[in-house]
Amino acid sequence: MSSCSWMRASMLLFLLLSLLLAAAASANMQGGGRSLVNIDCGAECDRRCELSSRKNLCLRACGTCCSRCNCVPPGTFGNKDVCPCYANMKTHGGRLKCP
Repeated sequence: MSSCSWMRASMLLFLLLSLLLAAAASANMQGGGRSLVNIDCGAECDRRCELSSRKNLCLRACGTCCSRCNCVPPGTFGNKDVCPCYANMKTHGGRLKCP
């Protein structure tokens, strides 16, 4: 009888650990490129928008994207593959939102 209860307890522990692992993996995937450490969106967007011809518009859009995604791609243009959340965000009109 004791081996049966030990087996049940170990099976329950295994199922519980599997569930926790699956939940952690799901949370990581839903982050969409989010980092666990908050970045300084003001400084990152200043860097990203420094060469933009419409700097105020660029800073506003970048700030929104950064606050939602907690990520800004490196450089002043392109490199959006580094931040999938940033790269895939769209306006109500279906256009890419983030500079």
